[in-house]
Amino acid sequence: MIGHLINIDPEILSGTAVFWGTRVPVKTLVDYLEGGDSIDEFMEDFPTVSREQVCAFLEQAQEKLVTAAV
Repeated sequence: MIGHLINIDPEILSGTAVFWGTRVPVKTLVDYLEGGDSIDEFMEDFPTVSREQVCAFLEQAQEKLVTAAV
């Protein structure tokens, strides 16, 4: 578990990082965004993931990228 945002558990999708409380891989969001889909489209297809989870993940990813670039 990484906070209450992402869960990594060998019993859930063989340890793939998923949004906490779901079986939706975090990589699926990244794939949607890379493919040009919107957050709303992702959320329509994966309603178990909340907008708060998506925004928190993107904020943390941005922070890590900015920190790594410094």
